[in-house]
Amino acid sequence: MNATTLEQLVAAKEIVVTCGSGGVGKTTTAAALGTMAAEAIGGRVLVLTVDPARRLANAMGLEAFGNAETLVEKTPRGELWAAMLDTKASWDDLVRRHAPDTRTRDAILANPLYKNITGKFVQSHDYIAMERLYELHASGSWDLIVVDTPPTRNALDFLEAPERMADFFSSRLLRWLLVPYRSRLVNAASRPFYQVADRILGSAFLQDIADFFILFQSMYSGFVARARSVERVLGDRRTTFVVVSTLEPAPVREAEFFVKALTERRLHLGALVLNKVLPASLLDSRAAVAARRLCEAPGAVAKALPAEAGPPAIVEHVLQEVGQSFLNFSVVAAREAATRAELGVAPEVVATVPYQDEDIVDLDGLRRLGAALWHERRP
Repeated sequence: MNATTLEQLVAAKEIVVTCGSGGVGKTTTAAALGTMAAEAIGGRVLVLTVDPARRLANAMGLEAFGNAETLVEKTPRGELWAAMLDTKASWDDLVRRHAPDTRTRDAILANPLYKNITGKFVQSHDYIAMERLYELHASGSWDLIVVDTPPTRNALDFLEAPERMADFFSSRLLRWLLVPYRSRLVNAASRPFYQVADRILGSAFLQDIADFFILFQSMYSGFVARARSVERVLGDRRTTFVVVSTLEPAPVREAEFFVKALTERRLHLGALVLNKVLPASLLDSRAAVAARRLCEAPGAVAKALPAEAGPPAIVEHVLQEVGQSFLNFSVVAAREAATRAELGVAPEVVATVPYQDEDIVDLDGLRRLGAALWHERRP
């Protein structure tokens, strides 16, 4: 049975992954879903951000938090926790878990290139984000994990990172580069390359690189096994994706792009959240008639107002501006409605969130946002 509200959708899942382009309210939506789940559904709820922009703390009214899970609030029915991915700390934990022995573990952690490489190569942030999500889910400590991902196209890297990492460590290019350092025998074809590289980079530098990758290859089977496990978790019926967008042209294109990517990967598209949507009252034909009357004959309305409203000429000008502003917003609202109808996506739930009067900087703000989208039913 399909869910008809976000509350029903979230209640049936263990992992909710929010995604969307930058600036559409994705992080705030993730925080609001987690806040509402802890209050309405209960249990232990963790909001995990893997977005390097680090906006989740601001949305929750916290100064900062890190890799370790931090208790944000206890509710009568549950607990709300938050964590932000620390790439270096997570890589260290991964090495300690998967290294075949103590000697290999210590050698990797002490390698002079380790700190730099784990921050830059093969989208290590994306891979370790998946590793961290899998670790948290497998621990059984959380009833719900809400994941705040980087902006849309980077979030695809987040999904593909485990397979890319496994492919890299089994690649023919890497094996070819490491052959001379696995064996003292260098064939005639490869010798010129290494002679030039040694002169430019220095043999010690190349040796450090080789040592690093040789040590990491000792954990290859662990990488592959974990990549397969992560893929199974993402495709499991207990995991769903929530795409967040506004109805502006660029974010809509990004949303459609990600929806297509989810469909191609056979991942569950649970909801589409449309943020900063103009109110439906702007599409009311009777309101449009009233606005046009204000524009065309503001004097008649001004006469009906008490003298305290101000000089007639000023009142007429204000009324005319109000009417014109309403009509202008009506045009934008009609365009938004048409865009929404043409999205061509089929999630279980579509929720809309109106413009917020204030920035969301604490849990009360998250509750207001959550209330706006929590019970809304698919049209």
